[in-house]
Amino acid sequence: MLVISSREFRQNQKMYFEKADKGEQIIVQRGKDRAYALTPVGEEDLYFNAEMVERIKDSLRQVEAGKTKKVSSSQEINELLGL
Repeated sequence: MLVISSREFRQNQKMYFEKADKGEQIIVQRGKDRAYALTPVGEEDLYFNAEMVERIKDSLRQVEAGKTKKVSSSQEINELLGL
């Protein structure tokens, strides 16, 4: 794992992107109490593919159409999941 400052990252972005592409963990430290992980996003990433975006949009359409169910207890969750 490599921990670098935000200034170092800005000055050498290409190099750090290439290192992340090769699997190295890069942490960019910003100030005393903030840090960010530099991670490549691939097609297999669940949250960034077209199928997931469409599922989210479909869910929003269902909410707008009032097709929702309020669940407020663990028993109701179990019933919803068929447990």
